[in-house]
Amino acid sequence: MSKVPPGYEDLLERPIVGVLGTVSPDGSPSLSPMRFIWDGAHLRVSHTIPRKKFVSLQANPNYSFLITDPDEPARCLEVRGWLVTVQGDHDGSFYLSLGKRYGQPDLQPPDDVDDRVVMILDATRFTAK
Repeated sequence: MSKVPPGYEDLLERPIVGVLGTVSPDGSPSLSPMRFIWDGAHLRVSHTIPRKKFVSLQANPNYSFLITDPDEPARCLEVRGWLVTVQGDHDGSFYLSLGKRYGQPDLQPPDDVDDRVVMILDATRFTAK
């Protein structure tokens, strides 16, 4: 596993919305803004089973994740890797923890909580820009 470039750790620690890039089963690229939590080795994001992003990562587990510093837009960090595993989030607790991290402490579990999962993305390459 590669290391986070020095001076860019804050982009993983701050509540910044990143952009998750995947390849759809038909071969077309797909980008989605995503809230995330960095645990020191993995990006963790909330999603639902029926949505295209989940389907795309099941077909091709490779991803790219771009985090741009909102205070200095030319400063960004790209993380690459693959989907490691998926865990159920049927009570919405991970979804709610993301809400707190991103300034929504009163957020309630979503209506789609029965299909909600935590996608755990291994980070194998970092590129600072």
